[in-house]
Amino acid sequence: MPAVLSLTSLAVLGGTILLSSFISGTFGMAGGMVLLGVLLVYFPVTTGMVLFSAIQFVANAWRAVLWWRFVRWPIFALYVVGSVIAFAILRAIAYVPDKATVYILLGLMPFAVELLPLRARPNIEWPGVPFVTGFLTTVVQFMAGVGGPFLDVFFQKSLLDRKTTLATKAVTQSFSHVLRAAYFGSFGTVQTFDAPWTLAGAIVVAIVGTSVTPLIIERMTDHGFRQWTRAIILTVSGIYLIRGAWLVWHG
Repeated sequence: MPAVLSLTSLAVLGGTILLSSFISGTFGMAGGMVLLGVLLVYFPVTTGMVLFSAIQFVANAWRAVLWWRFVRWPIFALYVVGSVIAFAILRAIAYVPDKATVYILLGLMPFAVELLPLRARPNIEWPGVPFVTGFLTTVVQFMAGVGGPFLDVFFQKSLLDRKTTLATKAVTQSFSHVLRAAYFGSFGTVQTFDAPWTLAGAIVVAIVGTSVTPLIIERMTDHGFRQWTRAIILTVSGIYLIRGAWLVWHG
């Protein structure tokens, strides 16, 4: 992070990283929405996206390590193929959203998912669906910054338990964070970080926030897992819609 940030700003970012890593580690999503929204208060879009990707990669990769034995690797393999193809297409277009667009898309996405009839939602276990999931999720995350709520649509009808869901989403999202960092970093407009130790500290905080989540997950039911996930996502989405509208209103 840049050295120009005040101690108060660093404290806010540190607390956000801890909280978002805990939320992501517990529910497999939503934490990224929280973190990206706060990062964009302090950084331009490209810088915020790269920093967000670095922190979330560590949190997701550590979560993948914690639940490694539950990962569904065939799903991950097809997801990667779809993601890489989407990356190539979008990089050729060279699309970079502004802050207002990111906030509005972040806010709208979960509500759009809620309006999608259950019978119309695909199942990640169906043949070919992981490939489609990787392609479409990558498109969404490059436009809105976060693809977690969209990714979750493909898991909602599956018979995977919460541990398998968390593990499989962790490896797919880890790969997605690498692609996002490569995508936005390739535009050459990312700020340099004058204090590398702060980035290292952010990574440590992300690991700590993720490490305590197994204590919660082991005590949570699959039903409670889904209820809490939905409530957190819709709350954060409402806040970001307001933030996006405010940015548009003020130009």
